[in-house]
Amino acid sequence: MKSTLFAALFAALLPLSGLAGATTYNIDPSHTYPSFEADHKGLSLWRGKFNSTKGTITMDRAAKTGNLDITIDMASVDFGHDKMNSHAKAPDIFNVEKFPTATYKGKSLKFNGDQLVGVDGELTLNGVTKPVELKVDRFKCVQDQRLKREVCGANATAEFKRTDFGINFGIPNFAPEVKLAIQVEAIAAE
Repeated sequence: MKSTLFAALFAALLPLSGLAGATTYNIDPSHTYPSFEADHKGLSLWRGKFNSTKGTITMDRAAKTGNLDITIDMASVDFGHDKMNSHAKAPDIFNVEKFPTATYKGKSLKFNGDQLVGVDGELTLNGVTKPVELKVDRFKCVQDQRLKREVCGANATAEFKRTDFGINFGIPNFAPEVKLAIQVEAIAAE
């Protein structure tokens, strides 16, 4: 009797302890916006974002493992400037007709204690795939009262050279370095 009671109690507490294994979270597109900044002739930094992102994050916090599978709709690029939005979609920059999406495949999560601090993965942009490491400077999961599910959020940053992905527009007058800032929220799948 005691062993049955103990087993039932253990099974009930298992999901709360983080030992239940991996959880899949669906990216919330209304709370996830990859943004970037890039040089404009050495005069200023132009900032833009992508308004349409989807994907999943699978994470086992107890085992400190997981992966990401994110897809960005490149046609959703938004600089807040219609002419620049149109030019960014052209063949000499994002070539949206040929490459309508960019993807990030996170292969390995990095933790410092219980805190997610980074992701090793690969960015595919303009048909070119290169390793890009995300640094996570903010990460938190909470039980959402309205959704009745766990929601996790993070802020991640990265840097890369756009020329590594074949985006050579304006070189050498425009520097090739790009900084990413990604706000993401994801909801535990039902």
